[in-house]
Amino acid sequence: MKQTRNDIRNVAIIAHVDHGKTTLVDGLLRQSGIFRDNEEVAERVMDSNAIERERGITILSKNTAITYKDIKINIIDTPGHADFGGEVERVLKMVNGVILVVDAFEGPMPQTRFVLRKAMELRLPVIVCINKIDRPEARPKEVIDEVLELLMDLGADDKQIDCPFVFASAKAGTSSMDPEEAGTDLKPLLDTIINYIPAPVGDPEAGTQMLISTIDYNEYVGRIGVGKIDNGSLYVGQDVVIVNHHDSSKLVKTRVSKLYEFDGLSKTEVKKADIGSIVAISGIDEIRIGDTLCSPEEPKAIPFQKISEPTISMNFIVNDSPLAGQEGKYVTSRHIRDRLYRELNTDVSLRVEDTDTTEAFKVSGRGELHLSVLIENMRREGYEFAVSKAEVIYRTDENGKRLEPMERCFIDVPDEFSGNVIQKLGMRKGELISMTPIGESANTRLEFSIPSRGLIGYRGDFLTDTKGNGVMNTIFDGYEPYKGDISYRGQGSLIAFESGEAVTYGLFNAQERGALFIGPGEKVYSGMVIGESSRGEDIEVNVCKTKHLTNTRTSSSDEALRLTPPKQMSLEQCIEFIDTDELLEVTPTSLRIRKRILDPTLRKRANIAAKQRAGQ
Repeated sequence: MKQTRNDIRNVAIIAHVDHGKTTLVDGLLRQSGIFRDNEEVAERVMDSNAIERERGITILSKNTAITYKDIKINIIDTPGHADFGGEVERVLKMVNGVILVVDAFEGPMPQTRFVLRKAMELRLPVIVCINKIDRPEARPKEVIDEVLELLMDLGADDKQIDCPFVFASAKAGTSSMDPEEAGTDLKPLLDTIINYIPAPVGDPEAGTQMLISTIDYNEYVGRIGVGKIDNGSLYVGQDVVIVNHHDSSKLVKTRVSKLYEFDGLSKTEVKKADIGSIVAISGIDEIRIGDTLCSPEEPKAIPFQKISEPTISMNFIVNDSPLAGQEGKYVTSRHIRDRLYRELNTDVSLRVEDTDTTEAFKVSGRGELHLSVLIENMRREGYEFAVSKAEVIYRTDENGKRLEPMERCFIDVPDEFSGNVIQKLGMRKGELISMTPIGESANTRLEFSIPSRGLIGYRGDFLTDTKGNGVMNTIFDGYEPYKGDISYRGQGSLIAFESGEAVTYGLFNAQERGALFIGPGEKVYSGMVIGESSRGEDIEVNVCKTKHLTNTRTSSSDEALRLTPPKQMSLEQCIEFIDTDELLEVTPTSLRIRKRILDPTLRKRANIAAKQRAGQ
């Protein structure tokens, strides 16, 4: 018989990137009293991953719990970036409602639509939290109308449209039910959660059923499965079977060795947990995301949310450059393969495939940021490898016509730069759909439909064209017929002519040809890209060339040569820069761009053959 667990609420916080989810969780944790008065707490305490703290974005969904009026509120903080949408999709099965956080100035953005659509499909109740209400340019009343329009667009039912609106400043830790009032704390939001989000319902007498929505890893206890108990109960020492929704015939018998519930930022070990509890289980090596833990008597899987398919892929290749193996700890194809397949255990949006050669693996993800975070994690762990240019994943329709992934691109930009942005995206097959002014500011919101490949390598140009004042957001918008060829890069590369060490004299002569990526004293090899050419074609330069010494010239006269500081390229900038005939060499300490074919003679032959094939 079904029962309601009134002492628990399970809620996920969803929003577009930078609308204040993690800051809101910070405020809830502080006001719930889980920190001591004298305890020093970092900002965005839920962003525990080093890359998350550096970039200021949430990458992984995380669980926490607070107690308010004797009711335990399990909170899941989710990513806001479109590339990590898979993290949001799978955790929604754990909750009974969502808090949609919307910026009081920006209003609903592309990812707001995406995450809200996923919540609508599961018929989850929504609390709308209009955040950053204390911004000078805040326009809460217009944002309320925009959110209601979005709810109607997504086919919300009457209850979802009649959702409560809470007005908050997550940074100040205040909320109220009236946009004109600032409030003094977050109690109005907590009261709304308790009154509006339904308590979990399940049958405590039925067989155990718990869907694994997240996998964590700890080097001491191994894999940790996190999920919500839908039916029955779970206790330490209990015999269970693992059932996969896609292959229910395959059963794996195991035993619960350790059981945890969430309390603040930590996990508390418990002996037993009942329906509605979000728990973590350790000691089961075979567990995967999407598996269901069941009683052996009733092995029935819970349907798992279908995760959206990847749209972009890269090849991860064993590094074979002349400098290979000098900086990395894990360099062989076996090391790289094991690490990539291990990533599949925790990232459901990722795909890894073996290729025709044992030296390369095709890795597919949601976007360049999704794959660059994996690359950054691997290089920090000591891996050394090379990656190819990101390419989109094409499909074919029933008539054999090629289809390509499309993006809906939203750009907020000062009016003076809008013409340049429209021109550049037009060259990349972007189609302008709408152009609307934003409030009273001198900014315009441009909406484009553009092929995913048209955005590869554009972000750097965009920041330059808008002098850093533009904001660009994209979201996957389905597949459409192929839009035609796109030229990715207007400039060629400066390529090192010989191997050795770059010297000031050689670099001084080379810098007239374009922008350099390296400085004096750096190791180079023949075929390595050391800069961006100022012309449309590749140019080979000798940066190891030294000045001949005579009785009137000395090597000390090199000091008079003035070098322009080299352009420092981040991982994302390198991934955007490389062309289809280039690779990015990734090591724990260096990022080097190189030509696929290092030998200049073989490279010229390959280019001639490629042009002949293109002309046929």
